[in-house]
Amino acid sequence: MTETLLTGISELVTPAPGPQRGAAMCELTVIKNAALLVRDGMIAWVGSEQEASSAAKRDDLGGVAVVPGLIDPHSHAVWAGDRLTDFEARVAGVPYETILAGGGGIRSSIRATAAATVEQLVALARPRLGALQQSGATTMEVKSGYGLDSDAELRMLRAIRVLSREFELSPTLLIHVPPLEGRDDYVRAVCQTLIPETAADKLATAVDVFCEAEAFTVEETRRIFVAAQAHGLRLKLHADQFHAIGGTELACQMGALSVDHLEASGPAQIAALAASGTVATVLSGVTLHLGLPAAPGRALIDAGAVVAVGTDLNPGSSPLYSVQMALALAVRLNGLTPAEALSAATVNAAAALGLADRGSLSAGMRADFLALHGPDWRELPYALGANPVRDVFTGGVKL
Repeated sequence: MTETLLTGISELVTPAPGPQRGAAMCELTVIKNAALLVRDGMIAWVGSEQEASSAAKRDDLGGVAVVPGLIDPHSHAVWAGDRLTDFEARVAGVPYETILAGGGGIRSSIRATAAATVEQLVALARPRLGALQQSGATTMEVKSGYGLDSDAELRMLRAIRVLSREFELSPTLLIHVPPLEGRDDYVRAVCQTLIPETAADKLATAVDVFCEAEAFTVEETRRIFVAAQAHGLRLKLHADQFHAIGGTELACQMGALSVDHLEASGPAQIAALAASGTVATVLSGVTLHLGLPAAPGRALIDAGAVVAVGTDLNPGSSPLYSVQMALALAVRLNGLTPAEALSAATVNAAAALGLADRGSLSAGMRADFLALHGPDWRELPYALGANPVRDVFTGGVKL
C-alpha cells in the first residue's frame, strides 16, 4: 500500500460524484486550505489540512487550487492528412459543397486516413492526445470514423488501442459517413461484420452514429444501434448539428450514453434530453471554428438535462487541442456558468462515457486531478490562450 498526502492546496473544488443535472450543476464543494489523501491510486480522504492525519509521504503543492481531472467525452484525435486548403477556401467564402466537389472536405480525410498504417496513425495522434492531456484531460474519448470501409475503421481502433498504453482512453466506433453508392449494403455490413468484429476484439466500448440529413437516417441509425446493443456495446450519437430529424429522440428512447452537437436542437429535443438519463454534450469548438449557432447549453440546464462539454477535436470542424479551452468557450458561447462548466467537463463528461469512477474529488474515486498555476480555481474557465493547468495527476501520479 502506498499513501501520499497532498497539502498546500489553497482551495479544493469539486462537484459531487455522479452525473449532475439542472441546478445541481452549480453546486460545487469548496474546501479552503485543503488536503487530499491518495492511497494506491484512489482518493482515500479529502478535507481541511488541519484535520489531516499523518501519512507516510507528503507532497506540498505550494498554495494552488486543485480541481478534478477534466474528461474529454468527444474527440476524433486519430486521422491522417490535413484540411488546411479547405480552411483557407472556407474563410474566403467558398461553399462547402464546392470544396467537397473538388475533392476536399471530410472525404479527403477519409482517403488519407484509409491509406495510413496503424503505426502512422499512432504517430500522428500521439502529440494531439499529449496536447489534450497537458490542457487538463485525464481521460479522453477517441472515435474512429474516417476509415469508411471496415478494414480502415479497424485500423483506427487498433491505433487507439496502442495509444491506450500511454493515455487513458475510451474508444468508440463511429459510423460517420455513408458511401456515395450502396448505402444499404454498407449499413448491413456495419451491422453484420464491423460491429461484431469490433466487439469480439474488444476494440471499442461504444458505437456512435452521425444521424443527420446529410448522413444516416433515423431508421438506419436504429438498425446500427440494435446491432451494437446485441453485441454489448453502448450507444452514442452525433445529432442535431444542422437539422433536428429525430435522432435525439431515438437516442433517448434507446438509452444512449450521450447525444452530441445539438446546435439545431429545439424545445422537443431539449425536453427529451431533460426527461432522460442521456447526456447532452455541447461542442463549443465547432461554434467557434465554423460560426454555427451555439448548442443551447443554458436552455438544456434550465430544463434539467445532464450537460457535458467536449472538444470535438478533428481536422475539419474543430481543431481544438485543449479541453480547458472547450470548458472556457462553453461559458462564453453556450451560456454555462463557471461552476456548471466544471461539472460539465468532469462528472458529466464521465457519465457521457459510462464511467462512474472519476470526475469528482471524493473518497473512493480515481485520483485524477489538476493543480493549477494560481490559488483560484476560476482561472480554469477564465483563461484564453494560456494554460492555467500546472500539473496533471492520474492515479495520484504526476505526469
